[in-house]
Amino acid sequence: MNAGKRKRLEAAGWRFGNATDFLGMTPQEEAYVELKLRLADALEAKRKANGLTQTGLAARLKSSQPRVAMMEKGDPSVSVDLLVRGLFAMGMKRKELAKAI
Repeated sequence: MNAGKRKRLEAAGWRFGNATDFLGMTPQEEAYVELKLRLADALEAKRKANGLTQTGLAARLKSSQPRVAMMEKGDPSVSVDLLVRGLFAMGMKRKELAKAI
């Protein structure tokens, strides 16, 4: 957004911030959300690099395609554990995982 537009909106009473400000997250909560999103992105990238469909990954995890879609989008109902298990199921090594984080 250009500076002029931002100034006009602020003069009209609008406030600007980020998701952390809006949700009132602590630094720890923000770090946790960031971790989950990085793992979700890594999962999608690794799946595509391996030439797997969401259905193929779901079969490896004994899960469903919609669940894999939720994993890749960082849905709040998906645990960090499940994301990590998904990455390991596709052959990701611990060093690669550390790099993704």
